[in-house]
Amino acid sequence: MAKTKSAKPRKGAVKPAQKGFLARAFGWIFRTVFRVIWWVGIRATLVGAIGLALWVGYYYVALPPMEQQLDGRAGGSVVLLDRDREIFAWRGEQFDGSLRAGTVSPHLKNAVVATEDKRFYSHFGISPRGIASAIRINLREGRGPLSGHGGSTLTQQVAKLLCLGEDLPEAECRQQTILRKIKEIPYSVAMELKYEKDDILSIYLNRAYLGAGAQGFEAAAQRYFGKSAREVNVSEAAMLAGLLTAPSRYAPTRNLQRAQDRSTVVLGLMQAQGYLTRIEAELALASPATLSQAAQERAGGYFADWIMTDAPSFLTRDTGEDVEILTTFDRGIQKAAEDALTYIFENKVREGSKAQAAIVVMSADGAVRAIVGGRQINGAGQFNRATQALRQPGSSFKPFVYGAALESGMHPFDIVVDEPITIDVPGSGPWSPQNYSREYFGRLRLVDAMANSLNTVAVRLTEEVGRNKVRAMAVDFGITSPLADGPALALGVSEATLLEMTGAYAGILNGGRQALPYGWLDLRLRGEDQVLMSLDRTNGFRVLDERAAGYLVYMMSQVVEVGSGARAALGDRPVAGKTGTTQGARDAWFIGFTADYVAGVWMGYDDNSKLTGVTGGGLPAEIWRETMTRVHEGLPVRPLPLIDPNSEPPRIVSEIDSLVEDVSNNLLESLINSLFGPPRR
Repeated sequence: MAKTKSAKPRKGAVKPAQKGFLARAFGWIFRTVFRVIWWVGIRATLVGAIGLALWVGYYYVALPPMEQQLDGRAGGSVVLLDRDREIFAWRGEQFDGSLRAGTVSPHLKNAVVATEDKRFYSHFGISPRGIASAIRINLREGRGPLSGHGGSTLTQQVAKLLCLGEDLPEAECRQQTILRKIKEIPYSVAMELKYEKDDILSIYLNRAYLGAGAQGFEAAAQRYFGKSAREVNVSEAAMLAGLLTAPSRYAPTRNLQRAQDRSTVVLGLMQAQGYLTRIEAELALASPATLSQAAQERAGGYFADWIMTDAPSFLTRDTGEDVEILTTFDRGIQKAAEDALTYIFENKVREGSKAQAAIVVMSADGAVRAIVGGRQINGAGQFNRATQALRQPGSSFKPFVYGAALESGMHPFDIVVDEPITIDVPGSGPWSPQNYSREYFGRLRLVDAMANSLNTVAVRLTEEVGRNKVRAMAVDFGITSPLADGPALALGVSEATLLEMTGAYAGILNGGRQALPYGWLDLRLRGEDQVLMSLDRTNGFRVLDERAAGYLVYMMSQVVEVGSGARAALGDRPVAGKTGTTQGARDAWFIGFTADYVAGVWMGYDDNSKLTGVTGGGLPAEIWRETMTRVHEGLPVRPLPLIDPNSEPPRIVSEIDSLVEDVSNNLLESLINSLFGPPRR
């Protein structure tokens, strides 16, 4: 057998001994580094675990009992009751801490879990998979890793609602920083250890904000559906759970269709996760949730806003308690006023008009029953034109002029003169007011001058009885806004609110006694019978004597029967009132009353531009008539508290006195002319 020759190593080849050495060297280095990393890592992990455990333990000890975590409001709430003691408005942060996960409607519990955290009952407070998924989605959509989707579990959301146990402003609690996200982890784990799953869910159900001032699902269910969260059906549960994404945007009181569309998504999630069968989901989709009558009407918003500013602030705007306020509000009268305004603008005003209008209705004693603060057009907002807007009342101010004249002893049938008049106003020069029609009627009765709203007569009367008396008459009847000093006072150039003016007219109906507007009767803590505070009301003092008040009501009735307010007539129901149109037609008013109610109507533009073809005897009188027709439906016809001069004995003596005065003046003028010649012109 031939011997084989061993192969010679190629030039440059590595020798076996050398290769083994390098491999062993690299292997040793790798093993050493790995051992160091492992040694450091295991100890760092151990230290981190101990630190996390201590951090969790700190939060665990600091967490109070679950019952103390339910109410997360910064302030109290206010519920307003109408005259029938039914809730018509809510203000502040509504809350009812009686709700628990074990007693809530199963549909609502399932809807919340399906929408917010489908693994709620299986995780330990955090979901790494959910966080990673949320970061991936945020980055894919071009946002920062923590912007947009948060991947938070329900437990983490509760941690945020509790502000991680820190006493910080709400804005800081909501910050999505990396540090706060890290803090959520031990806090959430501590809650999972401290509380049962249903306890955590109970906190969430009570603290989550659900729009329209509703804090928690019980308050929201009462606010939107007029029922407890224990009783909501599938559709209502889906709508409530849908609010969690964006409470203000999806609030059904803001946009019912949008809220229903969102609830459709929630119903899909509930079906996909097995909480609903296909048939149950289809039935819920076929019968979407709708608002309760009170929420649907949203009646009394302007009235409620006025009460919140009129009642004591420490029990309304600044309250830390849950307060209940009994008011004078009448839901039926409010609807009548709103419907009347809508009817006139839909049928008598050109389409697209930006004109505004306001209505106030009250009883003779000043109890306000309804307030319409304006039309909701182009985001007009909640500016209350009935209580906040100061506008010139124009000729609707004249009842104070005629009231002062009657109080001074004049009679509705006294003769006055309608002719041009010029008054020298210090600092301004001569002032010559004109009638609206630019016509003058010479000698006529006082009642006829008022019925036709003659400016020169009103100015002349004011100068005769004294501006101070006219001003005092208006103030005593309740006009608190500053009044003009000059002769133009008679023509209503001073500004006032519709509420002030309507309240002043209520005093005229009230037999000449002051009747200041009021809207609340008593306040108490919710759930308690004891009244904390009642409105301190006394009978208004007498402004006009009974004779003058009766005559003034008669004269104002003639404004509607034969004068400028004819469009406000209510058939066989007696009406008294006064029109008002300011110079330049920037404001138009009609304020009047029956034996039962007083109502005031203002119309104009928010930017104070001119009305076109509108006077107080036109559209405002028609709005008034439509309002009062609805308000008085079913009420018996009652007479006004007036004194009719026609039913009194003839005023022969007064007529003779007037004739003698005229003859004496003529004789005196003739005598002077004969002695000294006619006066120079």
